[in-house]
Amino acid sequence: MNPTIAVIGLGYIGLPTAAALAAPGTRVHGIDVSQRTVDMVNRGELPFVEPGLEQALQSAVRRGDLTASTTTPHADVYIVAVPTPFQDDHQADLSYIEAATRTLSAQLTGGELVILESTSPPGTTEKMGEWIDEERPDLAGNVLLAHCPERVLPGRVMIELVKNDRVIGGVTPEAAVAAQQVYRIFCEGELLLTDARTAEMAKLVENSYRDVNIAFANELSQVAAKLDIDVWELINLANHHPRVNILQPGPGVGGHCIAVDPWFIVSAAPQESRLIRTAREVNDAKPHQVIDQILAHAKDVENPTIALLGLAFKANIDDLRESPARYIAKELADRLPEATILAVEPHVEELPAELAALSNVRLSPLNEALEASQVVALLVDHDLFGLVDHAVLADKAVVDTRGLWRNV
Repeated sequence: MNPTIAVIGLGYIGLPTAAALAAPGTRVHGIDVSQRTVDMVNRGELPFVEPGLEQALQSAVRRGDLTASTTTPHADVYIVAVPTPFQDDHQADLSYIEAATRTLSAQLTGGELVILESTSPPGTTEKMGEWIDEERPDLAGNVLLAHCPERVLPGRVMIELVKNDRVIGGVTPEAAVAAQQVYRIFCEGELLLTDARTAEMAKLVENSYRDVNIAFANELSQVAAKLDIDVWELINLANHHPRVNILQPGPGVGGHCIAVDPWFIVSAAPQESRLIRTAREVNDAKPHQVIDQILAHAKDVENPTIALLGLAFKANIDDLRESPARYIAKELADRLPEATILAVEPHVEELPAELAALSNVRLSPLNEALEASQVVALLVDHDLFGLVDHAVLADKAVVDTRGLWRNV
């Protein structure tokens, strides 16, 4: 099988997927609404940081196996990997999926395979079929539809795309088998076939499971603080039990998956998902607790300078999506207009728009931020921050949300 493949959405999942598909010589065309992203891809340049991706991208572009544009061409296979954020009411925003589906519909001739990779509520893949039927009634459902959620960790995407097992759900069994053949192009893991709704739910369940376990750690950190117990030592000791594996607490939960996906289950079955909802509420409350800690240290300092170490949602990446650190920075700047907020994020070159618009927030090198600040909050455990000389922190108020400086 050597189909032509169009990947719609060249973000953190779409671009690595396009590069992986193109690696063995498959003809892949990437589509993105950003002209900047398209131009960078066509030059073999990365629009974001991901280890191992740049070499794969450059090789594919140099061979001519991967090209990009802002327009959607005809292809044998379409892979839709666009955002699915949630709205203020925690309902999924499917507008990006709908727009991509209606656009690609114009190129269909019948018999094509459309795969949704975007994380989405159960029933979304079937909904895509309805949108295609509305746009192309002449095809009379003559399009194969499948869902194959991504299951990769930022920073290890190029490894896990190849090595991890994949769940592939078809609206029909024929569609599942057809999608399986596509992922066999690059995936060495087991390809597990099911129906589309179960595949959609599987991804949500995986991330909700992690969210519930993180919530336990975050709630435990609050209990331990009230009882004057070192939560990091407590967890370490408890984890010596052969059947206990408590995760590490932090300033909240970020990223486009764990912080978002559980709400899709809650919205689909609100009365039956009480534990999942509570876990989300616990994790969503954690940034507010961190803010309160920082404010308590800053209240007695006139015109304080506060160093916030890290803006990404996890260590050693540049991904700021749904980052609790980003929210903490914005709230502190709003609540302390007289303060100077020095944000240290070594993996980005500019602040996100909502922080760049604030006069009292600026991006700062680590050493300058540490020297100038009276309060230091460690929000992300980037490797760089583990190298900080503890002597530099001796005369400062420290809020360590990651346990990296436990002995300071």
